[in-house]
Amino acid sequence: MPAVATCGDKHQLFHAITLLLMTANAIFAEEVEANSTPNIWGWAPRVVTAVQWYEFTPNAGDPDGDSLSFSIKNKPGWAWFDNKTGRFRGTPEAGDVATYDNIVISVSDGQASASLSPFSITVEGHSMGSATLSWTPPTENTDGTALTDLAGYRIYWGKTAGNYPNSVSINNPGITTYVIENLASGSYTFVATSFNADGVESGYSAPATKTVQ
Repeated sequence: MPAVATCGDKHQLFHAITLLLMTANAIFAEEVEANSTPNIWGWAPRVVTAVQWYEFTPNAGDPDGDSLSFSIKNKPGWAWFDNKTGRFRGTPEAGDVATYDNIVISVSDGQASASLSPFSITVEGHSMGSATLSWTPPTENTDGTALTDLAGYRIYWGKTAGNYPNSVSINNPGITTYVIENLASGSYTFVATSFNADGVESGYSAPATKTVQ
């Protein structure tokens, strides 16, 4: 005669199933908890001069080899941030002179995250330079005849030789020295022309260069 399960047998069976489910949950929990927190490190420059390039990319890694993404808090408006690499860069303008506090860059593997210590960036005003140019007034036209109607000069300048987006006219032929002010740091090339009373302008002079620190 086959055995008939008692209530006690059913309780034991349910208890065994419950134990198996609990054991499976425990194993799953252990696998989730095995994820390692990513690492991030680096030292961001704390000072930048206006109109100068600023750039910082933190170092980061994950012990498990997980893909990483980056985020930033309190990013200055003049800067750009790459969420894939953590690259933080930009060029502040003269109107951005200030101190930007509590900037935090973080890295995440999708489960855990880590952050650099909060840092500040101070944008300092840039000092403007000047260039003093002198020349000798022309006395002849290109055909060798005497120049009798010299009316003035034009000075052109830019940061690339042959490309002169800036200019100034000097409508006094007696002036032979001119100071160009408010030059940001960089290397400049200057050329000059002369023009007569009819507005006919000569070709460029030989270039002069200056580096403003």
